[in-house]
Amino acid sequence: MNVWRVLRLLAVLWLLKRAFRLLRALILTAIVVALWPVTLTAAVAAFAAWLRGWPPARLYWAAAWSAPVTAVYLIAAALQARSWRAVALARLAHIRAVLAARLWLESGQAYQDGRAWWRSERRIRAALASNAGAAHLPDAEIHWPSIDASPYAGQVWAVEAELTPKPAARTLRIMGGLLSPPRYAQVVYLTAPAARPVVIRAAAELPAPLRGRVSVRDLPSAAFLPGVPR
Repeated sequence: MNVWRVLRLLAVLWLLKRAFRLLRALILTAIVVALWPVTLTAAVAAFAAWLRGWPPARLYWAAAWSAPVTAVYLIAAALQARSWRAVALARLAHIRAVLAARLWLESGQAYQDGRAWWRSERRIRAALASNAGAAHLPDAEIHWPSIDASPYAGQVWAVEAELTPKPAARTLRIMGGLLSPPRYAQVVYLTAPAARPVVIRAAAELPAPLRGRVSVRDLPSAAFLPGVPR
């Protein structure tokens, strides 16, 4: 009798263990399905970094540090907007656009020849002093080392990914803030078709010395969520 009780107890414990494993797998699957655009783009970015010689340990640490920050950011944005759907479409679409822009820029010959490196908005924000004020931060920076034969040696560029049109006056203020005082040598706007006219119009209203330091280009096709209007 005691033997049967022990066997039943072991069977229950085994089933519970299997159930917890299955539940964990289902939760991870649900997260991947919900965030598949970011997951896919991040996987492509990690593969590209691996091809460029990043050691596996560095990739693991980068993923481990970025995942909690992204999760907290999405939760905070959802609480503020009171809409998980709005956050899922807007925030994740922007994250995807920035990652796609990074992959596209890093694949360029000038970027590779100039040994440029990418600095994300999170790292820009982390490096700011607590009393730095509320100046607009770009989505990323491109840093060009001071090497011989580089046409952009020593320069720092700001990168902005624009999926939706902002008010023209606000876009103009952002451009002016990034360019003067000379925070950045150049501001690169990668835009969706809907946002491009506003960005071009705002750039045209800049003073002549600043106008030539704004570059407006189309976002790569990988930057857009399937089924989302551009």
